[in-house]
Amino acid sequence: MLRQFAVALLFVSLASAQSAPQLTIEDIAKGSLAGRTPESLKWSPDGTKVSFIQRNDAGERGELWYVDVASGKKAVLVSESKLTSLAPPTSKIADERTREWRSRYGVSAYHWSPDSKVLLFDTNGQFTYFKLETGVGVQITYSPDPSLDPKFSHDGKRLAYIRKHDLWVRRVPDGDEKQITKITDDEEFIDGEVDWVYAEELKVRSNYFWSPDDRQIAYLQMNEKPVPAYPIVDYSQLHARADMQKYPNPGDPNPEVHLGVIDSGGGKSKWIALPMERDDYIPRFGWVRPGLLWVQVLNRAQNQLTLFLADTGTGSAKPVLTEKSEVWVNVNDNFHLFKSGDRFLWSSWRDGHTHLYLYSLDPKNPQAEAKLVNQVTKGDFEVTSLDGLDEGKNIAYFTADPNDPRQRQIFSINLDGSGMKQISKEPGTHSSTFAPNSLAYIDRYSALYTPPRLSLCKPTAECSAISDFKDLSSYGFEPPQWLELTAADGKTKLYGMLYLPPNPAAEKKIPVILHPYGGPSGQSVRDEWGREGGLLQVYLARKGFAVLVVDNRGMANRGRDFNAVLKNKFGAVELADQLAALDEVAKKYPQLDATRVGIYGGSYGGFMVLYALTHSDRFAAGVSIAPVSNWRLYDSIYTERYLGLPSSNEAGYTSGSPVNDAARLSGALRIAHGTSDDNVHAQNTIQMTQSLIKAAKPFELMLYPNKTHGITGYDAVNHLYHSIEDHFTRYLMNTRGSSNGGATQ
Repeated sequence: MLRQFAVALLFVSLASAQSAPQLTIEDIAKGSLAGRTPESLKWSPDGTKVSFIQRNDAGERGELWYVDVASGKKAVLVSESKLTSLAPPTSKIADERTREWRSRYGVSAYHWSPDSKVLLFDTNGQFTYFKLETGVGVQITYSPDPSLDPKFSHDGKRLAYIRKHDLWVRRVPDGDEKQITKITDDEEFIDGEVDWVYAEELKVRSNYFWSPDDRQIAYLQMNEKPVPAYPIVDYSQLHARADMQKYPNPGDPNPEVHLGVIDSGGGKSKWIALPMERDDYIPRFGWVRPGLLWVQVLNRAQNQLTLFLADTGTGSAKPVLTEKSEVWVNVNDNFHLFKSGDRFLWSSWRDGHTHLYLYSLDPKNPQAEAKLVNQVTKGDFEVTSLDGLDEGKNIAYFTADPNDPRQRQIFSINLDGSGMKQISKEPGTHSSTFAPNSLAYIDRYSALYTPPRLSLCKPTAECSAISDFKDLSSYGFEPPQWLELTAADGKTKLYGMLYLPPNPAAEKKIPVILHPYGGPSGQSVRDEWGREGGLLQVYLARKGFAVLVVDNRGMANRGRDFNAVLKNKFGAVELADQLAALDEVAKKYPQLDATRVGIYGGSYGGFMVLYALTHSDRFAAGVSIAPVSNWRLYDSIYTERYLGLPSSNEAGYTSGSPVNDAARLSGALRIAHGTSDDNVHAQNTIQMTQSLIKAAKPFELMLYPNKTHGITGYDAVNHLYHSIEDHFTRYLMNTRGSSNGGATQ
């Protein structure tokens, strides 16, 4: 999806000029002011320990640690000298897109064996089998082609993985490998692998699974032949090289998907006969028991999600539950099937908010319609994730925001809907990773001024810290102004934050910079460390700007009706709310100068900048980073979810695409884009600049060679952030703007 653009992983408020250390853009670009949080967190399958990699602040050196759940003691599992070769930092990966892919989708550097006695290390596509008892690792793959997504069989004796778009299986540690799927040599078929659009927009992380008895593997085959390809060009070499990326635009053919089952030793695949259209999606599937699969099918309009149970012997599939919505159905990982196979938890916002529902299946006829037992969670709040389930005690653990949508807390509840209880303590943002048995969990906690801390917790006991905060007390952080505002409709509550300069001159008014995200999948105003690249906001405030961050209608985690206001239209509602918030804040804070206003943002926020400067004369300057300029150029799943197909909503696509309104540009525009952006392609910026040139509108363009959607790396971030500061200093501080906010060129 369009991700909120935030290079810096920090969110602090401004400190007083007298006591705070100087903050520089170079400090922000390094990204290490608050230290480095443990990474690659994993529970051992037996639930007795949790492991993680702890690297130094530079991210270059690290050790693999574990915490014993019974004693709470922490110890080194794999030393730095061994980990350097087994799990080198991602910064050592030369290819920018590969490095970003592993980071974006959380590709793990290691995996536990089912008996918790072996670690499998993934060293950039080559696997090492590491016995914990001996501390000795043996490399087991040597192919020049990288292997992906390794999975142990349940008995731990075999390993499956993807190579060159097919499934392979081998005995470990010293057996021969065997390719078990090979439909064709055509690389446009992929078996068990996840393509770009499924990974990005449906959050799919794997497309194959061992059966519980290890005799079969269920996998998704994707036929990408009909999907158009986009060239991502590396211009840094003597001869430019193009990598063709399969990428469906709205209305284009999607990958054709088929669910197959194959013996784990190889053979002929059996295909499940799912009643679905060619362009429908299979976002999730798995095993109920040997011989029986569960499958979710999402229609292309994304307003109907159906749960099927499929018999692998006959290939027949029958629907047991269908979720429909007048807007769209959200796909998530909240579906949980009980080990008994006769109950499951299901997530829905059918009552206006995302909640959990308990269903039962007939054990004698599992393909019969599922029966609703009860709604588990209720209320005017969002359940953001189902985290754990204690089946023996009939208790579910989940993350939600019942007290304040700007926070996240962890709760427990009985499956009959009674006894809801908050088990996390501190105000702020908590997220959890539960052990396989749900008897313990890791709590990742942060708040607006508090960097992340990991703690080992038990639902009925106190937590013990695994990693602690880095001491930043010398900065003397003070909060921004937390705001409750009113949307342009005159009734809907909006949340915002306002960063004000320290000790501004009383006789001078303060220019204002808006920093929106705006889109239907984002939430910027949160009591959490790292929201929206906050250090840059602090820096800009210290330079004399006020920075306003507002969550307009249409953004996430405020319920279905708040979110769905953007259905079939992008731009108008978001901008109206941002301007209404600006006007309300300007009245409350008369020291602000509402005639000197800037705006910057990335991804959907970059689109917001383009839309604002072409649909309003209120802005003197804007910096648009990796923007969508034409919604016909973004991917099918995301865009069609909200705007529908272009053939049925031509007006929505046209009115919401700034490329069509370049002649209306007002204010000084600067656009920045990475040339290797595989999410929002640089084509968006090229077409926008073409329209601006045709309309004789001046603008500035910055290209970042080989950088992807989230422009990263010290040099690039340092350059980008300095350019943002320079742009606003030039057009807001030097009073070159006209009285109506339009910049004089």
